[in-house]
Amino acid sequence: MKAVPVYLSLGTNQGDRRAQIDEALRRLDASIGRPYEALSSIIETPAWGFEGPDFLNCVVRYRTAKRPHTLLRICKKIERAMGRTGVPEYDAEGRRIYHDRPIDIDILLYGDEHVDTPDLKIPHPLMEQRDFVMRPLAEIFAQK
Repeated sequence: MKAVPVYLSLGTNQGDRRAQIDEALRRLDASIGRPYEALSSIIETPAWGFEGPDFLNCVVRYRTAKRPHTLLRICKKIERAMGRTGVPEYDAEGRRIYHDRPIDIDILLYGDEHVDTPDLKIPHPLMEQRDFVMRPLAEIFAQK
């Protein structure tokens, strides 16, 4: 398969937040097998969907031939290795309950592909509602 551009959102609101972003990028580079192509500015934003410390957020672009579900497994493995625990929780109305986290890595876009499975949706279904995703993503698109 041909390598395609992949956009990931990274966020953290625990510990040394800048070091968490740097470590996640290092681990992504190693797991994907090449360094990232572009990195947005790292912005500080309030917690989204819950009360908690502010987040540092950014978007990164890789070029990879790894399939979307393989990439998802890589992201989840890195999150766990960096201390993220638990599984997604939902309230009685089915809305996601969010918590503090050392790192969050979401797949935003994978080339022109659309994925709609129970464990993975691409494009990310909530990205347009999240300024902390759209601002850095727009910055990377402007770099082209």
